[in-house]
Amino acid sequence: MNEPQYTDPTAAPTTDPAAPHPAPDLGEPNDAEEARRVVALMQLQPAGADRFVAQSDNIGTMAVFGGQVLGQALMAAWRTAPEDRIAHSLHAYFLLPGEHAPVTYEVERVRDGRSFSMRRVVALQEGKTIFELLASFQTRDEGFSHQTAMPDVPGPEGLADERIARHAVREKLPPFFHDKRLAPLGLEFRRVAPRDLLDPQPREGATSTWVRARGPLPDDPALHQALLAYGSDHELLTVANEPHGLTHFRGDVRMASLDHAMWFHRDFRLDDWLLYQVESPTAGGARGLALGRFYSRDGRLVASVAQEGMIRPWLKKPGG
Repeated sequence: MNEPQYTDPTAAPTTDPAAPHPAPDLGEPNDAEEARRVVALMQLQPAGADRFVAQSDNIGTMAVFGGQVLGQALMAAWRTAPEDRIAHSLHAYFLLPGEHAPVTYEVERVRDGRSFSMRRVVALQEGKTIFELLASFQTRDEGFSHQTAMPDVPGPEGLADERIARHAVREKLPPFFHDKRLAPLGLEFRRVAPRDLLDPQPREGATSTWVRARGPLPDDPALHQALLAYGSDHELLTVANEPHGLTHFRGDVRMASLDHAMWFHRDFRLDDWLLYQVESPTAGGARGLALGRFYSRDGRLVASVAQEGMIRPWLKKPGG
């Protein structure tokens, strides 16, 4: 079984492993501590045969952040996969809004073939299934290779950490958001063309954002894949609002992820910069579609993402 364990000699003693994280420090961030905490967030506590429990973190979403459940479910699948295989794809559905509380993951070993393995994971809270995932694993094999070229955009150097922009307008946001981090734990995002959170203007085309962990990560491909899945959900569906100049911070729109698919093409490390290129080819019927690609600094296409979500006008203001 793949059961990576991480110990941090500098970390403070913990009590209940399923306890939620404390409220975010809204002062100067400690990147090393955030990196340690996001690694801990992806760790699972055994709770029976192919059953695990993980803690939750409240980043400021109304329900538990979908990326968290996505990453933890992938880690649960990894924990039961053959050691000679690596995840190459996942397909998931968000079924019910989750609470900011511990999540239980149950894994079904669907199939183990000569080259491929399939795992089904359900996420439960209070006996209800809030999420389902299918993940496929493959032995490392050689074959033909091609990819689309990496977009020609400025590198991350000199771009602003998006957390700075969020802190600058925090007091202008609805009260619900004032004490929230408003971004995934332990990851830094630098958008090539920053947007106005409170008064975005309609824009067409893809968005480009650089992302990496805020500190070094262990040499474990399962963790890097899980954290990429975790980060891939950050503002992915938001791109479907940009042609219309909408923002949930102003109370324009209500969004909820419906499904999420991801394909891992090549090895990568998330403690080095990756370019996240996202576009929304269509929206309609109260749903929006977003497609994304991750490129390494040297231009390799390492992963692709697709998500459809609900996009509806708010009937009341956030937190109201």
